[in-house]
Amino acid sequence: MLNKYGLTMEEYRLALPGAIEQLRGRQSASVSERKEFLYELLQTLVENGYLARLEKPDYGKDTVYRLTLSGFGDVAIIQKGCPDGAHSSKRWKVPEWARETYLWWLCDSTRYEPGAHVDKGVKRLLGEFLGARPDTLSGVIFHDRLCGSPNRPCPKSRYALQVGERSVPPPCVYVMPDRDSAADAWNWNGEVRRVFPEALLQAFGITPSQASQFIGHIGFQRRQGAIRTTITSRFGPGRATTFRS
Repeated sequence: MLNKYGLTMEEYRLALPGAIEQLRGRQSASVSERKEFLYELLQTLVENGYLARLEKPDYGKDTVYRLTLSGFGDVAIIQKGCPDGAHSSKRWKVPEWARETYLWWLCDSTRYEPGAHVDKGVKRLLGEFLGARPDTLSGVIFHDRLCGSPNRPCPKSRYALQVGERSVPPPCVYVMPDRDSAADAWNWNGEVRRVFPEALLQAFGITPSQASQFIGHIGFQRRQGAIRTTITSRFGPGRATTFRS
């Protein structure tokens, strides 16, 4: 097989360690770029007056940004990768100090369309929502440095914010339901409201009166012994998609 590519076994053996290190270097750079992207975006929100304070986290298994909204309190942003992985959708903990908590999925994979990525994450979150864990998320955010680029065009690009040298469109924000053991439906029609999404979108020039047209929602419903899921994405006036399964 190696001869087919003009390689000897010895050449392959000598080249393999270098190739592995090169791959590790690219992966490390990608992780570093994702961290830098989110921190720069949140720091821009502080500098522009939309956040009162940003506490930079210790990067590790649970990278949590602590944001302070004037007149509201502290919001937790838990940095994660692509939502289809267990680490990104199942392994998280809501901080005691947080009034609202969001997973921020920094996913630069183009293997699936963004909606398919979100759907895979929501399927994992459903198990957490119905499980025994005591905490629950306020919402999830799908957004990274690819958004608005030729590799991932964004229908909200007209509202882009300048972050350093990058033009960044508004994130895709989804409000999660509250738990209610007596209910058969949870946020099925998007009735739950949160504070942080509206504040976040204001930084992109989207006013509070417009915000509901850009904030999506995730809902669950028990019907005939099965649990259904709904995911609604909103991109502006008259522009929305809903996927139910």
